[in-house]
Amino acid sequence: MRTPSLWEDMVAQRPEHSVWYATRMRTMAAEGADLAGEARFVDAMVPRGSRILDAGCGPGRVAAALTAVGHTTVGVDVDPVLIDAAREDHPDGTWVVGDLAELDLAAHGIDDPFDVIVCAGNVMTFLGHATHAPALSRMRAHLAPQGRVAVGFGTARGYLPEAFFADVETAGLQVDATFSTWDLRPYAADSDFLVAILSAA
Repeated sequence: MRTPSLWEDMVAQRPEHSVWYATRMRTMAAEGADLAGEARFVDAMVPRGSRILDAGCGPGRVAAALTAVGHTTVGVDVDPVLIDAAREDHPDGTWVVGDLAELDLAAHGIDDPFDVIVCAGNVMTFLGHATHAPALSRMRAHLAPQGRVAVGFGTARGYLPEAFFADVETAGLQVDATFSTWDLRPYAADSDFLVAILSAA
């Protein structure tokens, strides 16, 4: 039986939350907020025209920014309301409703692997507690041979870095680099945010 994500549990209790979140992102964009920091980070990792998966894409801000600079992107999110917002705001994108812990893009006709998978916006902390390692494993399964995963989340949101690093190993991945921000500040044991670059072990 499928384990619902913490995001789905939250939306079940507050059905308006998804619409609120999509509206918040649209408002921030309209006000000129910098919403492309993660996209700049990922763009620096690969040449133009790379294939990039935005895992837990929400309303599509990261994937859309990467598409705008010349990459081929796919966005996946478990929340159909957020995917609908992504399709409305970024109609040129490829958007899929899906659970990261059961990710199977071939079932949606998307067969080619990805040069980078980005998982930003605290997505990992919104997964079900038992699904972190399976989600990382499914990401690994969608990587190109030299592909990498870029994951970022707050370290005080119920998913400790030590648990994450253990799940990375379980998923057949390895940690290549760590930072405390998407603008490459060094990671330390007391950092309140973790950005990790992973590759196949």
